[in-house]
Amino acid sequence: MHSFENKVALVTGGTSGIGRVTAEKLASLGASVVVAGRSSEKGALTVNSIEAAGGKALFVKTDVSNEEQVKNLVEKTLEAFGRLDFAFNNAGVEQTPMPLGETTEELYHSVMDANVKGVWLCLKHEIPAMLKSGGGAIVNTSSYSGVISFATIPLYSASKHAVVGLTKSVALEFAKQNIRVNAILPGAVEDTGTFERSFGGNNDAIEWAKSIHPMGRLAKPGEIADSVIYMLSDAAGFMTGHSLIVDGGYTAG
Repeated sequence: MHSFENKVALVTGGTSGIGRVTAEKLASLGASVVVAGRSSEKGALTVNSIEAAGGKALFVKTDVSNEEQVKNLVEKTLEAFGRLDFAFNNAGVEQTPMPLGETTEELYHSVMDANVKGVWLCLKHEIPAMLKSGGGAIVNTSSYSGVISFATIPLYSASKHAVVGLTKSVALEFAKQNIRVNAILPGAVEDTGTFERSFGGNNDAIEWAKSIHPMGRLAKPGEIADSVIYMLSDAAGFMTGHSLIVDGGYTAG
């Protein structure tokens, strides 16, 4: 797969979990990678990992819910590497399960700003940069909660449904301009910050999470990263506006 050689990729939420693994894999395939996240310490670890393997990387501290910071992220990408070809808009947050009556306006804004506003702002600023070099490919992170739902996570579910709709609309708008926009919809994924915060070493809860997936296990971050890389690559050149569900068969039942 040679789609990434001498190209530039941007990964938000690239300091851990799925984002970090995807950034590392993109770099191993020849892309220069810009890693965005809120932790400078974790960002440095990702960049160091990529550079130690012979790749090129840059970290830009970014809160994707802040338009000035997203604009700066894209500008820094162009300053450093001269172009933008690929983007994985992966940054987001989860919602602690709770009854609807306990949800607050503050929680609403926290979830929606990270998961929906952040993707919208990234698309808004990434696409003009991609058009300057003839096009590009983008993957947005939704969730299997973007096509089904679970009780007590209404805000998270609403945000991930919104990412699917946003992906489809933007894909249609730019389809004739060589911009492809797709979404990845993972099931439960081990070794991620979201998983640790959700399950916190609770073995009973982890076994339950495994049991509800027909494959009887959780996804590994690298498995989701491989699906993202496929959608970004030339191998998926006729795919746009698509939501790729990678959930071990959960939504097939």
